Amino acid sequence: MRCVFETGPMVDFVGLANYVSVLTDDVFVGSLVNNLVIVVGSILIQLPLGLAIALLLNRRMWGQSALRTIIFVPYVLAEVVAGVIWFQLLQPQYGVLDTLLTAVGLTPPEQGWLGDPDLALWTVLAILTWKYLGLAVILFLAGLQGVPDELYEAAQLDGASWWQVQRKITIPLLGPTIRTWGFLSMIGSLQLFDMVWILTKGGPANATSTMAIYLVNEGTRSANFGIAGAASVILFLIALVMAVLYQRLILRRDAQGVA
Repeated sequence: MRCVFETGPMVDFVGLANYVSVLTDDVFVGSLVNNLVIVVGSILIQLPLGLAIALLLNRRMWGQSALRTIIFVPYVLAEVVAGVIWFQLLQPQYGVLDTLLTAVGLTPPEQGWLGDPDLALWTVLAILTWKYLGLAVILFLAGLQGVPDELYEAAQLDGASWWQVQRKITIPLLGPTIRTWGFLSMIGSLQLFDMVWILTKGGPANATSTMAIYLVNEGTRSANFGIAGAASVILFLIALVMAVLYQRLILRRDAQGVA
């Protein structure tokens, strides 16, 4: 048995009205701001932390392989699995985190870490850091393998300190890898959907809503297909503009052979 859906003729051409509605919607503007906060926060937190861990793991030490595996495991976990795990851990009152805080005499948030509008976005950012830090560490470790040992030996002979070696040799030569990781982190943060959807569905009060969640809500829950389509085009254009600017201003250094 076949079901046939018919629609009437398209007689009401709205032009750019849907785009205007999206760009003047406080929820979409808030979602865009949340995306930008996640972009900046991810880079500012994961870059120094990932670089520090990579430098540590690049040295010969006991349990080195095990530590690399532990750090990389969260990244290979499916987003749905990771989201469900953290959703259960952060349950108010009965979650593992609240139970531990209560046991040591601390008071967890009354509305929960994901239920408080002032804490929800920062909690999500912390979870995203845990999830994707492994990618930064692995990329930085791979980049460190390309730094010639002769440079370190020459620096030691010249009496350079450890910090001088990292600042003058390691970090500049790791520049192309860092810039490539930054590009991947930026694009991934702009397209963020699944982890946030599992954790909060954009709530509470749209405090963690992203542009992808906005267009999904408009297209599936509200059946505003025109608004959802316009939001998807705007999301694409924002990502495209940021990608082009990043390539022209930052990645061009690698194309020109500048560290």
